[in-house]
Amino acid sequence: MVAYSEAMWAEAKKKCRLNNEDIALAKRLGLNPRSLIKNIPSRSEPWKAPVKDWLHEIDEKRQKKAAQKQERKERPQKSSS
Repeated sequence: MVAYSEAMWAEAKKKCRLNNEDIALAKRLGLNPRSLIKNIPSRSEPWKAPVKDWLHEIDEKRQKKAAQKQERKERPQKSSS
């Protein structure tokens, strides 16, 4: 795994208008500063969400998926006799 410098994270934080919590979330999600910068919507991409919203959307989807997986795990298994 490549370690990204704090300078790169600081640049992504500034360009994407993120706060420290958003940067921590991006790191937890396994994203890198370059991917954040690449996902800044341009004027020709009005459908793209701002990076901050995009990050929280990814996190929400992952949490929902993990909850469903946990739910399936806890559900009693039917025996196929």
